[in-house]
Amino acid sequence: MTRDLAPDAALRRFLRYVRVDTQSRDDAREFPSTRKQLVLARMLLAELRAMGIRSARLDRHGYLTASIPANLPAGHPARGRVPVVGLVAHLDTSPSAPGAGVKPRVLTYRGGDVRLPGDPSVVIRARENPELARNVGKRIVTADGTTLLGADDKAGIAVIMTLAERLARDPAPLHGEVRLAFTPDEEVGQGTRFFDVERFGADVAYTVDGDAAGELNRETFSADAATVTVHGRNIHPGQAKGIMVNALRALADVIVRLPPEMSPERTEGREPYLHPHQAQGEEALATLKLLLRDFETPGLARQRRILERIVRQVRRLHPGARIELRVTETYRNMREGLEREPRVTAALEEATRRAGLEPRWIPIRGGTDGSRLTAMGLPTPNLFAGGQNFHGKTEWLSVEGLEKSLETATHLLGVWVELAGAGGGRRRPRRRRGS
Repeated sequence: MTRDLAPDAALRRFLRYVRVDTQSRDDAREFPSTRKQLVLARMLLAELRAMGIRSARLDRHGYLTASIPANLPAGHPARGRVPVVGLVAHLDTSPSAPGAGVKPRVLTYRGGDVRLPGDPSVVIRARENPELARNVGKRIVTADGTTLLGADDKAGIAVIMTLAERLARDPAPLHGEVRLAFTPDEEVGQGTRFFDVERFGADVAYTVDGDAAGELNRETFSADAATVTVHGRNIHPGQAKGIMVNALRALADVIVRLPPEMSPERTEGREPYLHPHQAQGEEALATLKLLLRDFETPGLARQRRILERIVRQVRRLHPGARIELRVTETYRNMREGLEREPRVTAALEEATRRAGLEPRWIPIRGGTDGSRLTAMGLPTPNLFAGGQNFHGKTEWLSVEGLEKSLETATHLLGVWVELAGAGGGRRRPRRRRGS
């Protein structure tokens, strides 16, 4: 029998990791966008090597990878036939809320709202968090209300690292070869920018970057990013008549023309959105950054046409301003790629059931590294890690969800051994270059 890990092994790792500030930046030119992500990467590297996983490597781009060899005995029917399984999580946290000085709190949830002590105005409201009802009498983790928590994705990191520790022990559960990857800059859409799929060497992979226990993801938004730049002309306001061209006023006219029915706050489920998420500037120069999201990729072209029409209208209102629109691709829905490899999602579904949960396939109103990895030829659905309310001060983590994620990931490796032993065979998916 496998010698089990100490109680709360994943939780203890999580509480340690969230104290490391790893916020990324979406306005940086270097990669990774912040050097502080490497602090956590080096910590994980040391921990992996302390486990005896000598293959762990941190490359010049900030990707930390490791390989754990298969342990199937000679004569096992699956030996040499199990696909190489990759597990992926990201190092960075969102730039949307403060990420330094995280003070995690573990409490037993008794019901009702949770007011956070560092800023009592920050409240995790029960009516906005239906998953809280499933955690009454159970432990949850929050920050203190002054920062985000970092469950996105340090919960996933904690799960993978705890599983690595389990696999490094002797004896360990039977498994095929396992590859681990921790990526920088996922939150700013750059997590796979320099990721070498061929070198990683996995046949299938799973991001551990999801929400509530039992929730699995094989669909994400397709995503583009847009920037509207307005060039005006500044002069002292006392002498401005007939001369000043106020870029801020032109930018405001762009924002008010965005269709309100397509805002995130008015959409849900599979509905698309067009979201202004950052504006800055002064009279001479102002910029607006927008997120374009749709589960159907052709819908992004329709959103671009909306922006082009708005820009044309505002140019007529402000003829002295120069207004530019730039749209770039961010990621694409991973559904199509995963449909070509049905065993990948079937194995995840079976592993979730073995963990005592009913699998629920939920489309992500966002994206993961799995979106791009799937497009690059590595089918990569997403596994829950137990967190909620990502990217804000009301973020929280279900300890049970964290533990169930670890249990599911462990079962997942066993399911692949069984599939290979039953004649499923090993087949490396054909690589497709893409973005």
